[in-house]
This record gives sequence, structure tokens and C-alpha cells, in this order.
Amino acid sequence: MVSKSLVSITDCTKEEYLRILNLAKEFEANPHQNILNGKIVATLFFEPSTRTRLSFESAVLRLGGRIIGFSEASSSSSSKGETFSDTIRTVSNYCDLLIIRHPLEGTARLASELTSLPVINAGDGSNQHPTQTLLDMYSIQKTQGRLDNLTLTLVGDLKYGRTVHSLIMAMATFKPVFYFVSPEELKLPDDYRVFLKQNNIEYHETTQLPHAMKVADIVYMTRVQRERFLDPMEYEKTKNAYILKAEMLSDTKPNMKVLHPLPRINEISTDVDSTDKAYYFQQALNGVYTRQAIISHVLGLK
Repeated sequence: MVSKSLVSITDCTKEEYLRILNLAKEFEANPHQNILNGKIVATLFFEPSTRTRLSFESAVLRLGGRIIGFSEASSSSSSKGETFSDTIRTVSNYCDLLIIRHPLEGTARLASELTSLPVINAGDGSNQHPTQTLLDMYSIQKTQGRLDNLTLTLVGDLKYGRTVHSLIMAMATFKPVFYFVSPEELKLPDDYRVFLKQNNIEYHETTQLPHAMKVADIVYMTRVQRERFLDPMEYEKTKNAYILKAEMLSDTKPNMKVLHPLPRINEISTDVDSTDKAYYFQQALNGVYTRQAIISHVLGLK
């Protein structure tokens, strides 16, 4: 890796993406390996999380490590007024690795500058979610048999969706075609369009879902995130923009799979769950193996 921390998905090269995915495959075949024996991992979650926090903790325990930390800011000294910087400097005395989730962009990068320990970004505001991206890539590779030259349709909150932002940056390395489906209010930020143009990546923007589904190898659904909106009226206007139902899958490619970083609200109907297109729960399981791979990689244990 460019650094011993994983703060941004761009901290990895293409070769390192593939190395981590190969490690994930190894851990899927043999998830219980005692390579973290004697090491302590701190999970500092200043923002609520279920899958990310629990899959990280499961990954650490399966590797024989121990966990300290907190699951929300209210259970830490930040509720007493302690600064983020002081929290990082203090907790760094107690562990070998920091895993941080925070609602403000840039906090993972700041943490990596405040400590000599490796830092893994478990999501910072609407910026990036690199470990989610790596498990998404592992899911894409498993379902499609490759990462190169795929058509990816990303649906929903493309403005605030950090999982989408990281996925675009990483998958651009593998020359995909992107379809971006969103309401006008939640369109992809300009920075990512510039990035795609600079890297000669084909992309299409639309407010209509049907055609973008028919041509897709992967349909990546996202929820409209209430917590990212400053204006409640903007949230109410866009929260039900796209709802995927089983009847909409009939004209899709045989190999097409539906991914979702979860949690879902109502953007995927439960009747999709029983179809052969649904892959989001297996995707969540892949998160354990991928995070085992990431932890072992940043600590230089594999």
C-alpha cells in the first residue's frame, strides 16, 4: 500500500486491490486463522453502524485478536467535550490498529496524521468508504468471474453516497461502463465526472432506471440517506425515487446481480430477496472475509 493506513480507496494500486481480493478468497476458504494473537484493535465508531462494525469485529475475533472501542459517540468522552484529536492520541496508547467511522469528511485522514498506528477508514461522512468498496469488488468478482470491462448501474443517492464514490474510483481501474441513475437533486458530484473524463471512462447519466438495468452486469442500489440531508423537505422529495421490484428483473442479463451496501429502507422490495438476482446478503457476508484481508494486509501479517 502507498501508506500503512487505508484512508482512501486510492491508497491502493490495482495490484493491491487484486492482492486483497485474493486474500479475501483465502480467508473465505479458511476464516479462522490466529494471526492477530496478542494484538488489540480499537473500533472507534462515532456514527451508528451495524454491518461495518460487526463485520470488522467478527473479522478481528476470527483472526484471534481482541477488541476495544465504542459503538457511538455518546458512549465516548467526546460527549464530555473531548476533541477528536485527543481521543485518537489517547486510544493509540492502548492498541495496535485503529478502525474509525465518523460523520465528518476528512476525519480518517486527520487520525492517520495524529498517530503512528495504522488507521482504517470505516466511513467518513459522504466522502469515502474504502473497505465497503473492497468487499463490493470481491462480490462483483465472485458473481461475474472478473472485474474488467463490466457495465455497472449505480442507483439512488449518488450525491452523498460514500459507497458509490469509492466504488467509482476503484472500479475505474478496470475500465467499466457506468450508468448513473438518480433524481436531479442527488446527481453525482462534479469531481467524479471530472475524474471519469480524465481517465477516459464511459459513463451515462439518467433519471430513468429501466434501460440502465437491462444493460447492467451489476445493479448497485443505495438508500437515500436521511442523515446526510440538512433540509428535511429535500429528503422527503427524493426518498422514494427508485424502488426495485422483482417484476422489473425479467428483461435483465442472466448474469446480472443486485448489490446494496445495506441497510435498505424500501428501495429494494422484499420480493427481490428470493430471486437469483439478489446478492446483497451474501455481499454482507463477504465483508467479513474482505475485512480480514484488509486487516492482515495493513498490519503486514500476510
